[in-house]
Amino acid sequence: MIKILLLSDTHSYIDEDILKYVKEADEVWHAGDIGDIVVTDAIKEIKPLKAVFGNIDNATIRSEFPEHNRFMCENVDVWITHIGGYPKAYDVRVSEALKKSPPKLFICGHSHILKVMPDKGLNLLHMNPGAAGKHGFHKVRTMLRFTIDGAKIDNLEVIEFNKRH
Repeated sequence: MIKILLLSDTHSYIDEDILKYVKEADEVWHAGDIGDIVVTDAIKEIKPLKAVFGNIDNATIRSEFPEHNRFMCENVDVWITHIGGYPKAYDVRVSEALKKSPPKLFICGHSHILKVMPDKGLNLLHMNPGAAGKHGFHKVRTMLRFTIDGAKIDNLEVIEFNKRH
């Protein structure tokens, strides 16, 4: 069983509140708009990190992380990208590839809106952890944590931080 912390849209923001949850995870996944490489460096000092770059990320971040990260975690096929849309409204950049070869877990960021929903047509689970940073229109900073045990995605929790200032 692997404990995952999923975050996105940090926009250069990292603090002890986020790092507290990093320490409790086995792996951390970041769905883009990292903002500053210090964010991912701080996470990598503590736990293994899988990440993708987002639309605001600079050349340094883009040279370290891919646009799409597809991998197996236990027996779960995972695909992380920053701009992915959501079931019935996938972004044109991913929709054809999703239909041809859907993962079991499709993760994206970008919208700053926390959303977890099944796509029954493609038989996948879609996750967007919202935004963990302070930049953007969102009122509450959010992340997700969950476990993967074999082929089972379980123990999903929403982590909410106080309203942004």
